[in-house]
Amino acid sequence: MSERIQKLLATAGIASRRAIETMIADGRVTVNGRPAEAGQRIDHNDHVRIDTRLVALNRKPEPVRVLLYRKKTGELVTRDDPEGRRTVFRKLPELTTGRWIAIGRLDINTSGLLLMTNDGELARRLMHPSFEIQREYAVRVLGSVDAAALARLRAGVELDDGFARFETIKPGEHYQDGHGGDEGEADDASSANSWWTVTVKQGRNRVVRRLFESQNTQVSRLMRVSYGPITLGRGIKAGTAREATAEELQALLQAVDLAEKKPARAAVKKAPAARRKPMPDASERPQQTKPRRSPRAAAEAERKREFFDRGDGSSKAGKGDARPGAKGGPKREFKPGGAKPEARRDIRKDDASPPKREFKSAGKPGGDAKREPRRDDRPKPAGRGDKPASARADSRKSSADSARKRSSTSASAERAKPAPRRGESKPYVKPSDSRPKPRRK
Repeated sequence: MSERIQKLLATAGIASRRAIETMIADGRVTVNGRPAEAGQRIDHNDHVRIDTRLVALNRKPEPVRVLLYRKKTGELVTRDDPEGRRTVFRKLPELTTGRWIAIGRLDINTSGLLLMTNDGELARRLMHPSFEIQREYAVRVLGSVDAAALARLRAGVELDDGFARFETIKPGEHYQDGHGGDEGEADDASSANSWWTVTVKQGRNRVVRRLFESQNTQVSRLMRVSYGPITLGRGIKAGTAREATAEELQALLQAVDLAEKKPARAAVKKAPAARRKPMPDASERPQQTKPRRSPRAAAEAERKREFFDRGDGSSKAGKGDARPGAKGGPKREFKPGGAKPEARRDIRKDDASPPKREFKSAGKPGGDAKREPRRDDRPKPAGRGDKPASARADSRKSSADSARKRSSTSASAERAKPAPRRGESKPYVKPSDSRPKPRRK
């Protein structure tokens, strides 16, 4: 099916229809090697190039998608800003083919609902004045608006670019609780600001602000709350977007007579987790059957059971042992209040006790030699307190004299050695340990 070149390229996400018309007029677009003409009809079999770059035209149209974006104050509705300011396209999900198209524009000081779509025809119809799509705004003005000004705004005012008017204008009581502001600020009853709810069917540049300014009223805040059948609501944070539901998308397509031509794509929702069934009673549960054993394993288990069940003393561990308490023998009897049972060593009365070990002295063979005195039996040396004071003084004096003689001898030997020659190092001499130690006080 052939379509106009502007429409087909706009649907492919190359640019808007007006931008494509400008490209065609500049000679940048070619079809099958020839310069394109405005309004030329082409199909998917034609080779279209823009600046020698081949454009891929999809044979199968992409399903329609619509995003509900909540614009913040300070963001621009543009793809490229030469000053590097924030734009609304920086956080949108990526598309396999095509691009996101903003339905209408909001200036940098206006916040609220902004619709995005990947279908160029849907965007064109929603913005075209012939379809008269209604937009609703919440307006906060400085001061009050008298009845005469309200009547003029409803009847219409002549602006620089033509006649304009509000379809409806009424006080916005439900925006005084903070729903109308970006940050949720509420205006008191004594505040100089007043909220109004207005609707227009035109998408002209700054039409709401210019209508209020024509009545000498200044707009301090402007927020779009609905576009056609789509309402902003409270589920979207500022600067984020969500996918339109199936009901919202279908209502939007019906508003521009595209419900039968375009398949609606519902937003993907996670299926609810299945609940677990209650645990049945023990009587209702299926009985688990024991695993079947091989004949060999069953015979081995039976043999082990008979072996451990025998208690007549025929086992190897207790064979021939009839002592009370022994393995395989009779059990001991404990009578309450009676004497303690006999120990095992007392039962063996016929067993001979081991011979005692005899120790002989280390002297002559025979063992009658005199034993050497032990270390504890030797006489202890006299302690310090056993010597008289004069003896202790003499011993200290003699030790000091001997130390002085040794030191004088070593000093004379050092002086007797020849002095080292020039360039030779003096040999290292370890200090003597015979120096007198300082006395403790």
